[in-house]
Amino acid sequence: MHGTPPHGTPVRRTGAVRGGHPQHEEGGARPAPYGGRRGRTLTAEPERADEQEPFVPGPRHEDGPRHEDGPGTEGAAGRGGLGRTLTGVAAAAVATVLAVVVAGQVTDRDVPALTPRAAGEPAERTVDDSSASRSEGRTTPTLPALPSKAPAPTYEQLMTRQFPIDPRLKGAGAFEAVRGFQKAPGKGRLVRYRVDVEKGIGLDPELFADAVQRTLNDPRSWAGDGAMTFERIAAGEAEFVITLASPGTTADWCRKSGLDTTVDNVSCDSASTERVMINAFRWAKGSSTFGPKAMHAYRQMLINHEVGHRLGHNHVSCRTPGALAPVMQQQTKSLDIDGIRCRPNPWVYPGS
Repeated sequence: MHGTPPHGTPVRRTGAVRGGHPQHEEGGARPAPYGGRRGRTLTAEPERADEQEPFVPGPRHEDGPRHEDGPGTEGAAGRGGLGRTLTGVAAAAVATVLAVVVAGQVTDRDVPALTPRAAGEPAERTVDDSSASRSEGRTTPTLPALPSKAPAPTYEQLMTRQFPIDPRLKGAGAFEAVRGFQKAPGKGRLVRYRVDVEKGIGLDPELFADAVQRTLNDPRSWAGDGAMTFERIAAGEAEFVITLASPGTTADWCRKSGLDTTVDNVSCDSASTERVMINAFRWAKGSSTFGPKAMHAYRQMLINHEVGHRLGHNHVSCRTPGALAPVMQQQTKSLDIDGIRCRPNPWVYPGS
């Protein structure tokens, strides 16, 4: 009888194909379904006509044998490819979600922003922190030694030098006492004196004061015979004031005592005043009679000669040719007096 069979009653046709696999005759043994596990054999049961054939799941691609997909069929490869595609899509979606989550966590942290590189700019090199301590074993460059500071010139060295000064210099006439106290070193009558230096003449006050003290108390000077000793003070009552002044100021003070120092730019003892005037030009430059190589000796002569006037000694000339000139001779002007030429001499007692 033809027509639609009752629901649940399958139609039996010999050789009909269902689901892409051939059907077997009733009563025969059915092969084990593809879904069975490896190593396990399933026994086929006889098919009952009044029962619907149980659903048998298809084999999984990882368990079942591989088949070539034919046209119009759904083989293992087709099903496996679709599974792999879905799995890949799912994995990509999961990776994307994880990337977004990680990026959000990194953004929430205090991480310094990365500056995008400009086109053509080389990538930044990763710096190894340990490289900061890799100085061991390296050769430290040796810097050239700086020149050591030259020692200050000694008193003797300074006394041999000439100093620059204008022979026509005229200062303001203001004096300043050189500070300090230098005790008289010897015995005899104590002679106290002060040293003044005119302001603004550019010469060393301390050097001048030291030279006066040393010269006057030298055994070859006025203290050599033990009759007197000299002491320098900066304040208080002094017997005289040895004054270093510009040529113009020296001339003014010497004029007060009726002396003209402008002809040869010389020094004087201004007897009507307290000052023994030392011309700064002569102190700085010396004279042709001694020459530039005997500056120290000339300065000693200059001090002894003018102080000798203060002590009451007048000019004396040399009377023996070739002999040492007396300290009271005007040696700045000449060593040849009345045709008698003598040698320069700074001392009162040169043989002492």
